[in-house]
Amino acid sequence: MKEWPLWEIFIRSKQGLSHKHVGSLHAADERMALENARDVYCRRNEGVSIWVVESKHIHASTEDQEAFFEPSNDKVYRHPTFYDLPDAVKHM
Repeated sequence: MKEWPLWEIFIRSKQGLSHKHVGSLHAADERMALENARDVYCRRNEGVSIWVVESKHIHASTEDQEAFFEPSNDKVYRHPTFYDLPDAVKHM
């Protein structure tokens, strides 16, 4: 018997601005993945949008982390650590 593909599930909550990964499930196709994701991850009506992505379509960095992310470290303008922030500015 052939195993169904694995799907990654992303939900956007009522208060959220972006989708968050909530888990994975097996399903025969994208329609079944959406319906199963709704039943499993939105039982309490917490979501307003669901994304399903077949796991084989997700690619991640697997290289040496230091070497892979090194190019961004030499651009000091991307790290505003040299700015003085007023005390009134919070959560920055």
